[in-house]
Amino acid sequence: MAASDNILDVAVIGAGMAGLTCAQLLRMAGYSVTVVEKSRGLGGRVATRRLQGTCADHGARYLQPTGLLLRRLVQVLSDRNIIEPWTDTVYELGSDQHPHLLAPGNWCTYYTAPAGMSAIGKFLGADLQILLNRRVAAISPTDSQTWHLTLHATDSAAEPDQELTAKAVVVAIPAPQALTLLEPHEGAVPLELLNKLRSVEFEPCISVMAGYPADRQQDLARRDSAWRAVAFPSEEKLAWVGIDSSKRRGSEVPVFVLQSTPGFAQGYLEAEDFQPAGEQLLARAAKYLLPWLDSPDWVQVHRWRYAFATRPLPEACLSAQVPVPVVCCGDWCGGNLVEGALASGIAAAGWVNGQLQGLTLPGEGFWDAIARE
Repeated sequence: MAASDNILDVAVIGAGMAGLTCAQLLRMAGYSVTVVEKSRGLGGRVATRRLQGTCADHGARYLQPTGLLLRRLVQVLSDRNIIEPWTDTVYELGSDQHPHLLAPGNWCTYYTAPAGMSAIGKFLGADLQILLNRRVAAISPTDSQTWHLTLHATDSAAEPDQELTAKAVVVAIPAPQALTLLEPHEGAVPLELLNKLRSVEFEPCISVMAGYPADRQQDLARRDSAWRAVAFPSEEKLAWVGIDSSKRRGSEVPVFVLQSTPGFAQGYLEAEDFQPAGEQLLARAAKYLLPWLDSPDWVQVHRWRYAFATRPLPEACLSAQVPVPVVCCGDWCGGNLVEGALASGIAAAGWVNGQLQGLTLPGEGFWDAIARE
């Protein structure tokens, strides 16, 4: 259904798993939809960094299909060779400061994408109208019962600032960022909705990507145990270490990804230079795992300010007529992580559809439908 007079049916703010899921459902039903994303890639925290002739997953480590929605998506992605099993064994650092295999009852098959986890976002974004490198600076309801969105370019190579007009808005970004957009309209936006956004709490994380000389592959082959990732349940600074290059087909050089504890990342929330944090985490990994991990050929460090929702909401999405329809969704609604994001995006699409024309939304097989288009 084409929009008239350049007015969109729906603008979706955020191209994470929730936003893309919601946008696809509404697009496939027949609505005109545009997704606005401040970064240059899709998937949100299901993210991949391209660097040094390779790539590294610096956000979501893997897909762990324990819920029904994620199992369905994993099946579709597996059938199309976008993801594949990575490991089905779990290692943790023990009290003797060595990696130990956990009991089989705690094992689960973890799936990763050989081309990088961002391939999942690219799949979900197929055929969507998406504006990358655009930050929504402000939204406001108009007298004509629409939303007006002001977009600022976040990349010097992007188009100049833009404006959009939509009949409904989906805010699919972390709750504190959603609050920034909606709080100026307190009075029009119900206080209850704003207070629920204020109640959501997040923990940060620092991710370190590090590459090593090709001859270190021999050292990896001589490890005492064949771990691909190790969790650190009791470490003060380091939470997880994974051999990211083991996800890649034919990788010739070792690439590791390290992730910090929330407490360690908290100390760098306002920092401008994250390299000291990366050096500390690499030193910890070298102490416990492989002594050469503190001497990489290259390092990049990324801070996730809103990595994990520690106090999510029980609702699948937050919605209001202000009087123009607006709904908030994300992995901080109705659960956590990827499964929660998918469920939240579906719920948001259903609510928006009910506020607009009540078209027929795709059923449970809509991921298969994406692949067929």
